[in-house]
Amino acid sequence: MADADTTRRAALAFGLAVLSVVLLGAGLAAGSEGWSPAEAWRLATSPDGPLLIGQIRAPRTLGAWLVGALFGLAGAIAQGLFRNPLADPYLLGSASGASLGVVLVLGGSALTGHAIGHATADAVSRLGLIGAAFLGALGGVSLTLTLARGTAHTVRLLLAGVIVGVVLGAASDLVTTFAPDALRGKQAFLLGSTGFLGWDSCWALAAGLVVSAPVAWRFARALDALTLGEDSATSLGLSLTRVRIVLVVALALATGLAVSQAGLVAFVGLVAPHLVRRFTASTHGYLLLASAGTGGALLLGADVLARTLIAPQELPVGVLTAVIGGTYLLWLLHRRKLT
Repeated sequence: MADADTTRRAALAFGLAVLSVVLLGAGLAAGSEGWSPAEAWRLATSPDGPLLIGQIRAPRTLGAWLVGALFGLAGAIAQGLFRNPLADPYLLGSASGASLGVVLVLGGSALTGHAIGHATADAVSRLGLIGAAFLGALGGVSLTLTLARGTAHTVRLLLAGVIVGVVLGAASDLVTTFAPDALRGKQAFLLGSTGFLGWDSCWALAAGLVVSAPVAWRFARALDALTLGEDSATSLGLSLTRVRIVLVVALALATGLAVSQAGLVAFVGLVAPHLVRRFTASTHGYLLLASAGTGGALLLGADVLARTLIAPQELPVGVLTAVIGGTYLLWLLHRRKLT
């Protein structure tokens, strides 16, 4: 049985690597005219190739994979930390905090646009949007930790996350009431988009993944112990407070970076760990890394579809991930009812 599980884990790792490479190639071939490898090759060898392929399609494609990987990793951390298969990266208030940060920037830009000029206001909005989303996500998690008085009690932490999500969501709606021009930008942020990813975004996302993945993997055995219950984990000599703090920081970092660059992409962080568990049983050490790879492949595949399904128009990638992820979870629920 152990040999069979090892084989399945190796097969999954190989399959994810091959699928990611294929999707990276598909992303380079997906443009305003749909998916066309021949057209992509023509563009690559044309004078405009370095701009269209090297500066637009390539960073967007790689960035989409990195965003998905961060969401997949964050989802696996959340589900292991809270011992709940329905936990997702947005559980601790990061989504509502990021949304509020974006709305504040957009609302401030709209309110000051007439005073300082719309061109200047738009430049300020673009420059501050990513930072506001990232700081808002971290702020939401920090507020949750403050209300929960740390990470000692899992139930209190979950309840605090729900409360923070509701309160910050209401604050975001209040801002858009006074600055209606921010509503459109907020809607685009909530739907998720990979259209603004550049090489700077890729470097930031890669750095976040390089930092958060090893930290999470380092505490994978602690997550394995938590599956036995908190009392059992404590009896094994684990400092649960320290474990929770480190993992919450890794979760907040991964989620905050992903959200700041691509908006609130739905279901990737929730579905990726489920797909890995369905394919093979494994410890959290493998689950965390495989979930990152699965999340990257999921979001990149959705991004290629978003660019090509109704080309030259483009679908919001978050809508596709919600449809795909929601359909999968409904099918999984229906299958379990039948069995």
